[in-house]
Amino acid sequence: MTTTPAVLPGSAVPPTLAAQAAPVAPAAPVAAEATGATPAVHLRGLRRVFGTRAVLDGVDLSIPRGEFVALLGASGTGKTTLLRILGALDRADGGTVLVPPVRTVVFQEPRLVPSKRVLANVTVGLPRGGATRETGLRALAEVGLDRHADAWPATLSGGEAQRAALARALVRAPELLLLDEPFAALDALTRLRMQELVGDLVRRHRPAVLLVTHDVDEAVRLADRVAVLRDGKLVRDERVAVERPRDPADPAFAELRRRLLADLGVH
Repeated sequence: MTTTPAVLPGSAVPPTLAAQAAPVAPAAPVAAEATGATPAVHLRGLRRVFGTRAVLDGVDLSIPRGEFVALLGASGTGKTTLLRILGALDRADGGTVLVPPVRTVVFQEPRLVPSKRVLANVTVGLPRGGATRETGLRALAEVGLDRHADAWPATLSGGEAQRAALARALVRAPELLLLDEPFAALDALTRLRMQELVGDLVRRHRPAVLLVTHDVDEAVRLADRVAVLRDGKLVRDERVAVERPRDPADPAFAELRRRLLADLGVH
Protein backbone atom coordinates (compact mmCIF):
# COMPACT_ATOMS: atom_id res chain seq x y z
CA MET A 1 0.00 0.00 0.00
CA THR A 2 1.26 3.49 -0.71
CA THR A 3 0.42 7.15 -0.46
CA THR A 4 3.29 8.18 -2.72
CA PRO A 5 3.06 9.32 -6.35
CA ALA A 6 2.70 6.67 -9.02
CA VAL A 7 2.85 6.81 -12.80
CA LEU A 8 -0.15 5.39 -14.60
CA PRO A 9 1.37 4.00 -17.82
CA GLY A 10 -0.78 4.30 -20.90
CA SER A 11 -3.30 6.68 -19.35
CA ALA A 12 -1.42 9.78 -20.54
CA VAL A 13 -1.52 11.48 -17.17
CA PRO A 14 1.30 12.91 -15.06
CA PRO A 15 2.10 11.53 -11.60
CA THR A 16 0.84 13.62 -8.69
CA LEU A 17 0.44 13.09 -4.98
CA ALA A 18 -2.28 10.50 -4.41
CA ALA A 19 -3.38 11.78 -1.00
CA GLN A 20 -2.09 12.36 2.46
CA ALA A 21 -3.21 14.57 5.30
CA ALA A 22 -3.58 14.65 9.04
CA PRO A 23 -4.72 11.37 10.64
CA VAL A 24 -8.43 11.07 11.22
CA ALA A 25 -10.42 9.32 13.90
CA PRO A 26 -11.15 5.62 13.23
CA ALA A 27 -14.36 5.12 11.30
CA ALA A 28 -16.88 2.35 11.58
CA PRO A 29 -16.08 -0.73 9.44
CA VAL A 30 -17.63 -0.78 5.99
CA ALA A 31 -18.88 -3.69 3.94
CA ALA A 32 -15.51 -4.48 2.33
CA GLU A 33 -13.86 -5.18 5.66
CA ALA A 34 -16.47 -7.75 6.62
CA THR A 35 -14.91 -10.17 4.13
CA GLY A 36 -11.59 -10.23 5.97
CA ALA A 37 -9.74 -9.68 2.66
CA THR A 38 -6.71 -7.41 2.51
CA PRO A 39 -7.91 -4.02 1.24
CA ALA A 40 -6.33 -2.65 -1.93
CA VAL A 41 -8.04 0.70 -1.26
CA HIS A 42 -8.44 2.19 2.20
CA LEU A 43 -10.04 5.62 2.62
CA ARG A 44 -10.74 7.24 5.96
CA GLY A 45 -12.22 10.70 6.40
CA LEU A 46 -11.35 11.73 2.84
CA ARG A 47 -12.00 15.41 2.15
CA ARG A 48 -11.68 17.47 -1.03
CA VAL A 49 -12.69 21.11 -0.96
CA PHE A 50 -13.20 23.48 -3.89
CA GLY A 51 -13.57 27.03 -2.63
CA THR A 52 -16.05 26.83 0.23
CA ARG A 53 -17.67 23.59 -0.96
CA ALA A 54 -16.58 20.21 0.41
CA VAL A 55 -17.17 17.92 -2.57
CA LEU A 56 -15.91 14.98 -0.52
CA ASP A 57 -16.59 15.38 3.18
CA GLY A 58 -15.36 12.49 5.29
CA VAL A 59 -15.60 9.56 2.86
CA ASP A 60 -14.75 6.10 4.25
CA LEU A 61 -14.29 3.26 1.78
CA SER A 62 -12.34 0.01 1.57
CA ILE A 63 -12.03 -2.25 -1.48
CA PRO A 64 -10.40 -5.67 -1.09
CA ARG A 65 -8.32 -7.13 -3.88
CA GLY A 66 -10.53 -8.87 -6.41
CA GLU A 67 -13.67 -6.93 -5.48
CA PHE A 68 -15.69 -4.81 -7.92
CA VAL A 69 -17.28 -1.67 -6.45
CA ALA A 70 -19.59 0.60 -8.47
CA LEU A 71 -19.95 4.21 -7.35
CA LEU A 72 -23.20 6.02 -8.17
CA GLY A 73 -24.13 9.64 -7.67
CA ALA A 74 -25.71 12.61 -9.39
CA SER A 75 -23.57 14.86 -11.58
CA GLY A 76 -21.27 17.06 -9.53
CA THR A 77 -21.34 14.91 -6.38
CA GLY A 78 -17.60 14.12 -6.50
CA LYS A 79 -17.54 10.63 -8.02
CA THR A 80 -14.85 11.44 -10.56
CA THR A 81 -12.97 13.54 -8.01
CA LEU A 82 -12.75 10.49 -5.75
CA LEU A 83 -11.56 8.33 -8.65
CA ARG A 84 -8.96 10.93 -9.63
CA ILE A 85 -7.58 11.00 -6.09
CA LEU A 86 -7.23 7.21 -6.13
CA GLY A 87 -5.48 7.48 -9.50
CA ALA A 88 -3.00 10.15 -8.34
CA LEU A 89 -4.61 12.72 -10.64
CA ASP A 90 -5.83 14.98 -7.83
CA ARG A 91 -4.99 15.60 -4.19
CA ALA A 92 -6.95 15.24 -0.96
CA ASP A 93 -7.45 18.10 1.47
CA GLY A 94 -7.85 15.81 4.47
CA GLY A 95 -8.11 12.23 5.60
CA THR A 96 -6.11 9.14 4.72
CA VAL A 97 -5.78 7.43 1.34
CA LEU A 98 -3.95 4.13 0.90
CA VAL A 99 -3.73 2.66 -2.59
CA PRO A 100 -1.55 0.02 -4.28
CA PRO A 101 1.38 1.19 -6.40
CA VAL A 102 0.15 -0.36 -9.67
CA ARG A 103 -3.12 1.20 -10.77
CA THR A 104 -4.53 2.16 -14.14
CA VAL A 105 -7.44 4.21 -15.43
CA VAL A 106 -9.88 3.66 -18.29
CA PHE A 107 -11.63 6.90 -19.15
CA GLN A 108 -14.87 7.61 -21.00
CA GLU A 109 -12.78 8.41 -24.10
CA PRO A 110 -10.26 5.78 -25.27
CA ARG A 111 -7.45 8.37 -25.45
CA LEU A 112 -5.47 6.38 -28.01
CA VAL A 113 -2.47 8.06 -29.65
CA PRO A 114 -3.47 8.59 -33.32
CA SER A 115 0.11 8.27 -34.59
CA LYS A 116 0.65 4.84 -32.99
CA ARG A 117 -0.79 1.55 -34.15
CA VAL A 118 -3.10 -0.35 -31.81
CA LEU A 119 -0.42 -2.67 -30.37
CA ALA A 120 1.91 0.28 -29.77
CA ASN A 121 -0.92 2.07 -27.96
CA VAL A 122 -1.47 -0.93 -25.71
CA THR A 123 2.22 -1.24 -24.79
CA VAL A 124 3.02 2.49 -24.67
CA GLY A 125 5.44 3.26 -21.85
CA LEU A 126 6.53 -0.37 -21.41
CA PRO A 127 10.07 -1.60 -22.21
CA ARG A 128 10.54 -2.44 -25.86
CA GLY A 129 11.22 -6.00 -26.91
CA GLY A 130 9.74 -9.32 -27.86
CA ALA A 131 8.38 -10.07 -24.38
CA THR A 132 6.43 -6.80 -24.28
CA ARG A 133 5.08 -7.42 -27.78
CA GLU A 134 3.85 -10.88 -26.77
CA THR A 135 2.25 -9.49 -23.62
CA GLY A 136 0.50 -6.81 -25.67
CA LEU A 137 -0.75 -9.33 -28.21
CA ARG A 138 -2.16 -11.53 -25.44
CA ALA A 139 -3.97 -8.52 -23.99
CA LEU A 140 -5.44 -7.69 -27.40
CA ALA A 141 -6.54 -11.31 -27.83
CA GLU A 142 -8.34 -11.13 -24.47
CA VAL A 143 -10.43 -8.20 -25.67
CA GLY A 144 -10.97 -9.66 -29.16
CA LEU A 145 -8.63 -7.30 -31.02
CA ASP A 146 -5.74 -9.62 -31.90
CA ARG A 147 -6.43 -9.07 -35.62
CA HIS A 148 -6.23 -5.30 -35.15
CA ALA A 149 -2.74 -5.12 -33.66
CA ASP A 150 -1.32 -3.28 -36.67
CA ALA A 151 -4.39 -1.13 -37.31
CA TRP A 152 -4.48 2.63 -36.81
CA PRO A 153 -6.80 4.00 -34.09
CA ALA A 154 -8.80 5.96 -36.68
CA THR A 155 -9.95 2.71 -38.28
CA LEU A 156 -11.50 1.35 -35.06
CA SER A 157 -15.14 1.64 -34.06
CA GLY A 158 -15.99 3.25 -30.73
CA GLY A 159 -16.34 -0.11 -29.03
CA GLU A 160 -13.08 -1.40 -30.52
CA ALA A 161 -11.20 1.71 -29.41
CA GLN A 162 -12.52 1.30 -25.87
CA ARG A 163 -11.48 -2.37 -25.89
CA ALA A 164 -7.98 -1.25 -26.88
CA ALA A 165 -7.99 1.17 -23.93
CA LEU A 166 -9.05 -1.68 -21.65
CA ALA A 167 -6.22 -3.89 -22.99
CA ARG A 168 -3.78 -1.02 -22.34
CA ALA A 169 -4.93 -0.87 -18.73
CA LEU A 170 -4.88 -4.63 -18.08
CA VAL A 171 -1.53 -5.32 -19.77
CA ARG A 172 0.10 -3.65 -16.76
CA ALA A 173 -1.46 -6.16 -14.34
CA PRO A 174 -2.94 -3.43 -12.11
CA GLU A 175 -3.78 -4.09 -8.49
CA LEU A 176 -6.40 -1.34 -8.81
CA LEU A 177 -8.42 -0.72 -11.97
CA LEU A 178 -10.30 2.59 -12.12
CA LEU A 179 -13.14 2.88 -14.63
CA ASP A 180 -14.48 6.40 -15.23
CA GLU A 181 -17.79 5.89 -17.08
CA PRO A 182 -16.00 3.85 -19.77
CA PHE A 183 -19.22 2.81 -21.56
CA ALA A 184 -21.07 6.14 -21.54
CA ALA A 185 -20.26 7.08 -25.14
CA LEU A 186 -21.16 3.68 -26.61
CA ASP A 187 -24.43 2.62 -28.21
CA ALA A 188 -26.72 0.40 -26.13
CA LEU A 189 -25.76 -2.93 -27.72
CA THR A 190 -22.02 -2.22 -27.63
CA ARG A 191 -22.37 -1.07 -24.02
CA LEU A 192 -23.92 -4.41 -23.00
CA ARG A 193 -21.16 -6.33 -24.77
CA MET A 194 -18.48 -4.21 -23.12
CA GLN A 195 -20.06 -4.74 -19.72
CA GLU A 196 -19.91 -8.51 -20.25
CA LEU A 197 -16.28 -8.26 -21.40
CA VAL A 198 -15.23 -6.16 -18.42
CA GLY A 199 -16.98 -8.47 -15.98
CA ASP A 200 -15.24 -11.49 -17.50
CA LEU A 201 -11.80 -9.83 -17.52
CA VAL A 202 -12.12 -8.62 -13.93
CA ARG A 203 -13.05 -12.11 -12.73
CA ARG A 204 -10.02 -13.48 -14.60
CA HIS A 205 -7.43 -10.89 -13.48
CA ARG A 206 -8.85 -10.11 -10.01
CA PRO A 207 -7.81 -6.48 -9.48
CA ALA A 208 -9.70 -4.27 -7.10
CA VAL A 209 -12.09 -2.23 -9.27
CA LEU A 210 -13.86 1.09 -8.82
CA LEU A 211 -16.40 1.89 -11.54
CA VAL A 212 -17.87 5.40 -11.63
CA THR A 213 -21.22 5.37 -13.43
CA HIS A 214 -24.61 7.06 -13.68
CA ASP A 215 -26.24 3.82 -14.85
CA VAL A 216 -27.95 2.01 -11.96
CA ASP A 217 -28.60 -1.15 -13.97
CA GLU A 218 -24.94 -1.25 -15.03
CA ALA A 219 -23.84 -0.95 -11.42
CA VAL A 220 -26.10 -3.77 -10.23
CA ARG A 221 -25.22 -5.99 -13.19
CA LEU A 222 -21.44 -5.73 -12.74
CA ALA A 223 -20.55 -4.94 -9.15
CA ASP A 224 -19.99 -6.96 -6.01
CA ARG A 225 -20.88 -3.83 -4.02
CA VAL A 226 -22.68 -0.61 -4.91
CA ALA A 227 -22.01 2.69 -3.14
CA VAL A 228 -23.91 5.96 -3.51
CA LEU A 229 -22.25 9.35 -3.02
CA ARG A 230 -24.45 12.26 -1.97
CA ASP A 231 -23.62 15.60 -0.33
CA GLY A 232 -19.97 14.61 0.00
CA LYS A 233 -20.63 11.35 1.85
CA LEU A 234 -21.41 7.74 1.07
CA VAL A 235 -25.07 7.26 1.93
CA ARG A 236 -25.06 3.61 0.85
CA ASP A 237 -22.41 0.88 0.61
CA GLU A 238 -24.24 -2.38 -0.03
CA ARG A 239 -23.21 -5.80 -1.19
CA VAL A 240 -25.17 -6.93 -4.26
CA ALA A 241 -27.01 -10.08 -3.22
CA VAL A 242 -28.55 -10.75 -6.65
CA GLU A 243 -27.59 -14.13 -8.13
CA ARG A 244 -25.40 -14.15 -11.25
CA PRO A 245 -26.02 -13.97 -14.14
CA ARG A 246 -28.08 -10.95 -13.15
CA ASP A 247 -31.37 -10.32 -14.86
CA PRO A 248 -33.16 -6.95 -14.52
CA ALA A 249 -36.42 -8.93 -14.34
CA ASP A 250 -35.26 -10.64 -11.13
CA PRO A 251 -37.30 -9.21 -8.20
CA ALA A 252 -34.09 -8.84 -6.12
CA PHE A 253 -32.49 -6.84 -8.95
CA ALA A 254 -35.57 -4.63 -9.25
CA GLU A 255 -35.74 -4.03 -5.49
CA LEU A 256 -32.08 -3.01 -5.28
CA ARG A 257 -32.57 -0.74 -8.30
CA ARG A 258 -35.52 0.91 -6.54
CA ARG A 259 -33.48 1.59 -3.39
CA LEU A 260 -30.55 3.00 -5.37
CA LEU A 261 -32.78 5.27 -7.44
CA ALA A 262 -34.37 6.52 -4.22
CA ASP A 263 -30.87 7.32 -2.89
CA LEU A 264 -30.30 9.29 -6.09
CA GLY A 265 -33.55 11.22 -5.62
CA VAL A 266 -35.50 9.37 -8.31
CA HIS A 267 -38.86 8.04 -7.10
